[in-house]
Order: sequence, then structure tokens, then C-alpha cells
Amino acid sequence: MRRILTFSLLISALLCFDVFADQVTLKNGDRLSGTILKSDGETLSLKTESAGDVKIQWAAIEQLSSDRPLYVLLKDGQIIFGTVTTTTSRIEVQTKEAGIVATTKEAIQLLRSEAEHAAHLAEVERLRNPRLGDLWSGSADAGLSLTKGNADTTTIGVGAQAARTTTRDKTSVYFASLFAKNKTTGESLTTASSVRGGLRYDFNLSDRVFAFGLSDLEYDKFQHLDLRLVLGGGLGFHAAKTERTRLDLFAGGAFNQEYFSTGLNRKSGEVILGEELNYKLSSSTSLAQRAVLYPNLSEIGEFRIAFDTTAVTKLSKNLGWQVTLSDRYTSNPIPGIKKNDLLLTTGVRVTFGAAKK
Repeated sequence: MRRILTFSLLISALLCFDVFADQVTLKNGDRLSGTILKSDGETLSLKTESAGDVKIQWAAIEQLSSDRPLYVLLKDGQIIFGTVTTTTSRIEVQTKEAGIVATTKEAIQLLRSEAEHAAHLAEVERLRNPRLGDLWSGSADAGLSLTKGNADTTTIGVGAQAARTTTRDKTSVYFASLFAKNKTTGESLTTASSVRGGLRYDFNLSDRVFAFGLSDLEYDKFQHLDLRLVLGGGLGFHAAKTERTRLDLFAGGAFNQEYFSTGLNRKSGEVILGEELNYKLSSSTSLAQRAVLYPNLSEIGEFRIAFDTTAVTKLSKNLGWQVTLSDRYTSNPIPGIKKNDLLLTTGVRVTFGAAKK
């Protein structure tokens, strides 16, 4: 008798688990049981006991019901909290305060469980008030070219860029270095040696307009440039902000200080006119391009141009292959130095952190 009672209780418990679990019925008649985690309007995440986390196309859902309260965000901005059930033509949310609130599946923008909603609020708070070490993402590039035999050359290119983006501001840093030598004649000759780095801070004045400040440093042995230090700032405009395309236009002013190994020092005021484009060519390939014109205010008619573009193809989650083209043009180099320096590099890229939109 005791065994029969224990067996009956076990069966009842299993049946109750199925009855009180969240239910999702698909248009093809399949039914899934588990715990609804969240939905973004395109897919619904359901945690099941046997299959783990399952993603279901929102359009494929015929009916759903939740045993536990959910946060329901409608497309008109209204947030409802309660258990969810569906009828033939509508979805009903059983709330404590307002009773039953009826809506349609098409009117729902998001669904979140209590745990997912708490995690969302914590992430929002972290974006609003991040710590200095939070929210950084970026990449590091490395390229190497070697020849041995009749030719004996070595070329090394390294670079890194990182950004910390919040809802209010963005901090960016970058570094790039190129070194090349040739030992074909038996004597080691350096044929390229340059280093560039910089820091930029953007502060959002509105959804479209931002203010920025920057500091750029540059060294190039073959331009006889010991140091170029540029301090500047201005205003910018987010001309395009979509998931596929981001285009920023910006303008301002800068103070340029140049120190050459020949003993020549130059200081000048400059205008900053620039644009920065990030474009997603496909799910695996993206393009980043930046062009800045610096008209010289101290020597009217002289100017500098800095152009950089990088195409990256993802090989895995954190590994990609990059091709970078950089061009630096100076209309008034010191005597004996060419006006234009063009650089093409390629190599692996390692990414870190989570990129922010």
C-alpha cells in the first residue's frame, strides 16, 4: 500500500510539473514545456528540462501561457507584469493591480522573466554609471613578413584599438607601429620605423550631436619627425545610426606641434574636418574608414590629410583577418622629404570585450 501511495505521489508530481510549467504551442501543433526566459519580438527563449535552452521563432508560435509572472513590454511603451495566457485571438496578462489586461501577439515588443528583467535593469544601470574598467572592447592586430635567401627582409606591423562606450559618452584609444629592415646587402638597414597613437573622448549632447576632444601623437624616422603632438576638439553629428551603418561627421580646431630631428620646430593652428564610417558588408565582413582634413590656419594654403580604412573578415568569434590601408599627406614637409606616405598591411586580428552599438 505504501509503495502504491509513493508511486501515485510521484506520478502526480510529474503531472503537476507539466501542468504548471510554461507552455508554448506552435502553429504546426508541437507543444513545448519549460520556463519562458525572454523574447525580443523575433525569437522566444524557453528553458526546457530535456533540451536545455531552446529558441523559437516568434512568428511560429500559435499560443503560449506562463505559470510565472512575466514583464510584457508593448510597442506603445506600456509595461505589464503578470502571468500570460492566450485565447484564439488575443493574449491576456493577469495582473495584481489591474486584473486582466488583453493585447495581441503583434503588439508585444519584448517578454522577460523576473530574472531576465532584473539582469536587464542591472545592465542599464551599469551603462548609466559604469566603472572605469567596465564596457571596454577592442582589437589587436599583428602582421609579419619575412624573406630569406637572395633577399633578407623583415617587416613587422602591430596595432591595437579599444573603446569604452556608454549611453552618455565614448572613450577611444589607438596605437599602431611599423618596423622594417633589409639585410640583403649584408648590412642591416632600417627601411621603415613609425609609431602612431592617440586618445579621443566623445560626449553626447543629444541623440545626434556630440562634442569631442582628442590628442594624437606620431613619430616617423624617415620623415625626420621626432614628435607630432596634436590637441584638438569640436562638435560632431551622428548622420547615420543603424545596425548596419554608422556615419559620423565632425569639425573643430586643433593645435599642432611638430619637432624634427633636423632641429626644426613648428607650431600651428589647424581646422579639423572629418568623417568616420563603420559599415557591415556581410555577417562576417565589416569595413571601418576614417578621413580627416587639417587645413593650416598659421600657413594659409597648407594642409594635412589622414586617411585610414580597414576591412575585417571574421574567422571565428574572436579571431579575424584584417587588411588596412593608411595614407598620410602633408603639403609642407621639410626639404628633401616626400609629401605622401602610403601604407598597406594585413594580418590577424584578435578582438576582446563586447562591441556596443
